[in-house]
Amino acid sequence: MLILEAQYFPSIAYFVALANAKEVTIDAYEHFEKQTYRNRCTIVGANGPLDLTIPIQHTKLKIPMNDVQIDYRQKWLNTHWRAIQSAYGKAPFFDFYSVYIEDELKREYNGLLELNKTLLTLCLKLLQLDVKVLWSEKYVEPDANGITDFRSFVHPKKQLAELSGFQPKAYTQIFGSEFVPNMSILDLLFCEGPNALEIIKQSGELHKN
Repeated sequence: MLILEAQYFPSIAYFVALANAKEVTIDAYEHFEKQTYRNRCTIVGANGPLDLTIPIQHTKLKIPMNDVQIDYRQKWLNTHWRAIQSAYGKAPFFDFYSVYIEDELKREYNGLLELNKTLLTLCLKLLQLDVKVLWSEKYVEPDANGITDFRSFVHPKKQLAELSGFQPKAYTQIFGSEFVPNMSILDLLFCEGPNALEIIKQSGELHKN
């Protein structure tokens, strides 16, 4: 059984892990980690990769993911959506997918986990990726029997070479002459549409050394 953390519009490597698993458990009770994809995604804009980060309300040092609250006092929603529109407004499949994504993104959620869960469910549906996803009812111990722990394996600070087995398949992006690998699933959906799942399947698989 594969264990992952809940991410915000996850990267392509995250979906490669999902595509190569029959069953995945998302840990809802692990501790939130700063500067990870739990509340961040990376898209490709006119000036290159651009991080979009959800502000959270800090109440204590170690917060279980299911307790993390989004700081809606900050106007991050408008900022994120304007950035997405600017980056992908002219992408081949933006008009088709953006309707679904904007509807879900612009709701107000009870917490970060609820937002990530909703967006992951939507992305799996748009990709037509059939994988059984479970949400844990308690913290999953890293040494539990029968699990492969990939929590924080796909991480902003990790180089691609550290993602063993991941071989990102290049596709046509909107900006730049050089392909930027492992961006948010938004980049792949807007640029490739129905072909997105096939690109994920051609991008290898993740495994730990």
